[in-house]
Amino acid sequence: MGMVKAEHVERMTPPHVSRTADTEWQDVWSRRRWGLEKKQDELAELERASREFRYFLPSMVTGLLATPDYVRASLAHIPGDHSKAIAKKLERQARLPDTAKLFTFILTEQAVRWPILPPPAMAMQVDRLMSISLLPNVRLGVIPLAGHMPRAPLNTFTVYDTRLATAETRSGAMLFRDPRDVSAYLDEFAVYESYALFGQEGRRQLSEWAGVFGS
Repeated sequence: MGMVKAEHVERMTPPHVSRTADTEWQDVWSRRRWGLEKKQDELAELERASREFRYFLPSMVTGLLATPDYVRASLAHIPGDHSKAIAKKLERQARLPDTAKLFTFILTEQAVRWPILPPPAMAMQVDRLMSISLLPNVRLGVIPLAGHMPRAPLNTFTVYDTRLATAETRSGAMLFRDPRDVSAYLDEFAVYESYALFGQEGRRQLSEWAGVFGS
C-alpha cells in the first residue's frame, strides 16, 4: 500500500478534529486524585511562561488575591489534607509584584462579597484587594450589581497572553488554545472591562463593601 502524502492527510482531516486538538477538558475528580498541589504547579508554570494575564471572576476571589484564611475556606469543602496546595497557592502570590508581568482582574460584586468567611475576615479580604490594586502592574476592577448590564457572565475564565484561555465550571476546567476561542474570550473580557470600576473609583466601592463587613 502506497504512502499518503502529508498534504493529502491535511486535506482529509476534518476541521473539527484539529479544533478538538486545541481544546482540553480537565475534570475535577481526576485533578483531586492527582493532587491539588499538582494543579498549583501547573498554574505556576503558566504564570512563569506568560506576561499578560486577564482574570474574570464572577463568583469568588481567585487564589492570587486571597488571604490565607480565604484560601483555606475555599478548599474546606473538599475532603483531605490540602496543606501543600494551600502553601503553593500562597507562594504563587509572590508573582504579583513582578513588574515584568501585567495583571488585570475583574470581580463582580458577588465575587467580592460572597461570605465564605465570617465578617471580620471578609473585611480583611476586601482590604487585601484594595492593597493589591495599588501595585503598578495590576489593574483591579469591580462590577457593582447596579445599572444596566445586558451581558450576563456564565463562568470564571482566565486568558494568558493571547495564546491560552481557561474556563472553569463546577465539574472541571476547559483549556482553549485555538486562536478563535482565545479571541472570543478576549472580546468577552473587554465587555466586562467596560462595566468595571478601576483605580480610586474601584477602591471607593471596595471600601464601602469592606465597611459593611466591619459594621
